[in-house]
Amino acid sequence: MTAATDSHIMQTYARFPLTLTRGAGSEVWDDVGKRYLDFISGIAVNTLGHAHPALQQALTSQAANMLHCSNLFHIPLQQQLATRLAELSGLDRFFFCNSGAEANEGAIKLARKYFYDQSSSRRTIITASHSFHGRTLATLTATGQTKVKTGFDPLPEGFCHVPFNDLDALAQAIDDDTAAIMLEPLQGEGGVNMPNPDYLPAVRRLCDEHGILLILDEVQTGIGRCGTMFAYELSADELSGIQPDILTLAKGLGGGVPIGAIAARESVAVSFAPGTHGSTFGGNPLSCRAALTVLDVIESEQLLENVRERGEQLRSGLQALADDHPEISAVRGAGLLCGMALTCEAAPYVAAAREQGLLILLAGSHVLRFLPPLNVSAAAVDEALTILASLFSKQI
Repeated sequence: MTAATDSHIMQTYARFPLTLTRGAGSEVWDDVGKRYLDFISGIAVNTLGHAHPALQQALTSQAANMLHCSNLFHIPLQQQLATRLAELSGLDRFFFCNSGAEANEGAIKLARKYFYDQSSSRRTIITASHSFHGRTLATLTATGQTKVKTGFDPLPEGFCHVPFNDLDALAQAIDDDTAAIMLEPLQGEGGVNMPNPDYLPAVRRLCDEHGILLILDEVQTGIGRCGTMFAYELSADELSGIQPDILTLAKGLGGGVPIGAIAARESVAVSFAPGTHGSTFGGNPLSCRAALTVLDVIESEQLLENVRERGEQLRSGLQALADDHPEISAVRGAGLLCGMALTCEAAPYVAAAREQGLLILLAGSHVLRFLPPLNVSAAAVDEALTILASLFSKQI
């Protein structure tokens, strides 16, 4: 299977030496029948794990009715999803697309169009170092990591970066050209970096004081991943609850079916008039049915409570390991987005865990990242911690 993948697929991924063929809940199996605990979840995508019965039934039923309908027509499921997300987020209007990069690209466009409509010259977007916003030209430029930009110049103008958690640097970066500040409430790809408790409220105040927009990128943190539906809702002792002007979602929203979303306040959303933005596949009946099912199951199975409980269980277990192993320098995160920072390269631990039947990720060169499904069991978390304990008891 690996050879076949290498034959005609562009080599854009440094793939693990593993071919997964099926999954159930928090478990997956490879092409020779070996079982693994999946603490990657498609990189925070498989919200309900694998082969959840409700999602299976919804997709089968929808496929028998209508997969796709052009946005030239009204789509009832799209309206239902927008209404549901508006109730959950407190924001007013939604645009549906296919991915997080598309959602962030659209958010950047919307912020600039908002100021254009006010006859303002504000266009610059301020983002944070170590951020990750996507791989389109605009979103990789917005990303605060040099490695994603190499070879793609000339990059679009109108972006600047400041250190995450540095309010003074952020305040100094704001000028008459600033349109928006774009942040992840909790940085995932960049190292599972938490904001200081007063950071996000202070950013909100800066935006209000200067008349600029706050864009929160919740592509990875949203839809229950951090223990609340959106990470900006978390309490001040972990993350400070605020509301953005523009919110982006994707990954876990569809439970495995591609969907992204841009949410905005009414006064901002009106700048996307007919002809200003679009997506052929965005908000099609299949993806909207999947997203509605994900939201239904999160509510009916009380998964936000499970995320908080299992997240605490996982972080406590990781911290216990850190107390015994000096090569573990920090444990951080919220809900089921957890990171373990090491004083050494983390990649060997990812490989060793895989050999022992546990799939985990990197978040930078020195951080292990854990993203189990939102319905992961206590037994599965205990099994993962047992595997990790065995790894750290050895010299890797």
